[in-house]
Amino acid sequence: MTTTPLIGVINAGSSSVKAAVFAGEDRLLSCVVEGIGQRPAARAKDAGGNAIPPPALDPAPATPGEAAALLLPWLRAGRPLQAIGHRVVHGGAHHARPERVTPALLAELAALVPLAPLHEPHNLAPIHAIAALDPALPQIACFDTAFHRSMPPLNQAFAIPAAMEADGIRRYGFHGLSYEYIDSALPAGLRAGRVVVAHLGNGASACAMRAGVSVATTMGFTALDGLPMGTRSGAIDPGVVLHLIQARGMSADQVQDLLYKRSGLLGLSGGISSDMRDLLASGDPRAGFAVDFFCLAVARAIASLAVTLGGLDGIVFTAGIGEHAAPVRARVLGHLAWLGVALDAAANDAHGPRITTAESRVVALVLPTDEERMIARHTAALAFS
Repeated sequence: MTTTPLIGVINAGSSSVKAAVFAGEDRLLSCVVEGIGQRPAARAKDAGGNAIPPPALDPAPATPGEAAALLLPWLRAGRPLQAIGHRVVHGGAHHARPERVTPALLAELAALVPLAPLHEPHNLAPIHAIAALDPALPQIACFDTAFHRSMPPLNQAFAIPAAMEADGIRRYGFHGLSYEYIDSALPAGLRAGRVVVAHLGNGASACAMRAGVSVATTMGFTALDGLPMGTRSGAIDPGVVLHLIQARGMSADQVQDLLYKRSGLLGLSGGISSDMRDLLASGDPRAGFAVDFFCLAVARAIASLAVTLGGLDGIVFTAGIGEHAAPVRARVLGHLAWLGVALDAAANDAHGPRITTAESRVVALVLPTDEERMIARHTAALAFS
């Protein structure tokens, strides 16, 4: 058995939980539980990526917290875990680095739930569940917003009264753990330059990085802003929200449900699907419109972020759509040909890693993200410091 201290990782969503055990940089095993609250199912892999028996889901978990409680004994079986690291989407204005979980921190994070209603409650539930099972086990909260605390004040502000910004209404940004991992995986020459990373999945955003530091990002006060997503609207005229409330009589809860759960690719496609794979496979014009809208929005975001960097050396695609949807990448880069981006179609179809020609003035890469590994790194650094 390895003598390297073992770190557990929990990355919880609304209906799924990813878990893993790391010994340093080595992932010893991983598991994902999906369909929580409906038809939960688990699958697991060993260090070599081979399927292994997953934990028994008995009783069937109805929440991510219940799933985490079932996962903990499986993660610990014969393995003395030194700490558990968690992804927490929103850390607010005061948390610029990972922190040990305390009752005071949990109370502070609970106050941020309205800013990330699809994520924060499900991130916090496993922390509470594990604390109930083993209060002595150290737990570390790793914040998706922390990476963006480096953004200059100009890129954090909204054009609202300054007193409101002082009260915490500002651009926070998200997907920071993913961006931080991608930075660590960039080729050395590109890592020192001006790069826009497009994290494109069911949740989608883009981040401008200079020498590994976040300069600007598309998500803002909440994880609703910026690019259109699977079911989230992304950026929208605030006047639309006022119209829905004042002229159509919708309540705040109804508007929230609309913008978080019934918009994005799902809404643009007329309800066909929120999944890019389904839309790309569909011959329905509404599906094609949703894909075109998404690709143009991503290209516009990359171009805008290039302005904040004063130029552009590289573009990186990551996450589910970014890593696997070659047609999306091709369309996005097609919109950016004026920047000197020259797509290598064959390399793109093969999913890279480099998908631009040798003559391209801007390098485009496809790099898999690994939020769990980033959480393990932070957890180990804090737990053993």
